[in-house]
Amino acid sequence: MDDPLVYLNGVMTPISEARIPVLDRGFIFGDGVYEVIPIYHRKMFRPQQHMARLFRSLESIGIPNPHTHDEWMALIGKVVAAHPAQDQMVYLQVTRGVAKRGHAFPKDVIPTVFIMTNPIVLPTAEVRARGVACVSMEDKRWLRCEIKSISLLGNVLAAEHAAQNNATEAIQFRDGFLTEASSSNVWIVKNGVLAGPPKDNLILEGIRYGLMEELCKAGGIPLEQRRISRDEVFGSDEVLLTSATKEVLPVVTLDGKPIGNGKPGPIYQALYEAYQAAKEAA
Repeated sequence: MDDPLVYLNGVMTPISEARIPVLDRGFIFGDGVYEVIPIYHRKMFRPQQHMARLFRSLESIGIPNPHTHDEWMALIGKVVAAHPAQDQMVYLQVTRGVAKRGHAFPKDVIPTVFIMTNPIVLPTAEVRARGVACVSMEDKRWLRCEIKSISLLGNVLAAEHAAQNNATEAIQFRDGFLTEASSSNVWIVKNGVLAGPPKDNLILEGIRYGLMEELCKAGGIPLEQRRISRDEVFGSDEVLLTSATKEVLPVVTLDGKPIGNGKPGPIYQALYEAYQAAKEAA
């Protein structure tokens, strides 16, 4: 679909014709938030959790929520229905709106709302069977990572660092402790126990964060949320990435060094299978 329909401020329009004013604060300041929602068989996956995170992000930066929950569901459904793909990835963005350039919040502006969708692209079976390579780097982003902000330059630079090193992701550390990757949450496995960083301001709590908790509980996999040192990551039996587009993905090398035996491990396999079952049941 070369020119899909998108939603922009009350109008469905071909994406090639969608326009925003140059003084939109999203364009000028990166002053806005976003969400990415997987669609399987034309049904939203975990929509309540995505909407809750969107609402938290809007509240955190003082943008009035332009729609009710039901209105958001209807708008997203309209964009999904206009696309032929059965499995999609919806992107929605809300900025503070259009105003004269000035750093402080302007008064009486109307938020800009944009929604688009594309076919979802997931890792192939071959990639999953082989596992992926990652590189490490220092986390140099701001200290409000729990907000799903469109100000993503730090993430862009991390992703470019990974690309320049032929890696799938850049796994970041702050003061010697694991935070997250450029666009994924990161987990380690040691002696059958899954561990992830605490849900605080240093990471974006991915929707899969809560899902992993549910899958571990159902599957009898011990789970810890705590600070994880760099040495623990390199010495772990398994490292996993989770995100909307990666679902659950095994990391087999980090900075060229093998993780565990250098192959996808049993905890990954169990969680991946459970994830697929959760998708079918949704």
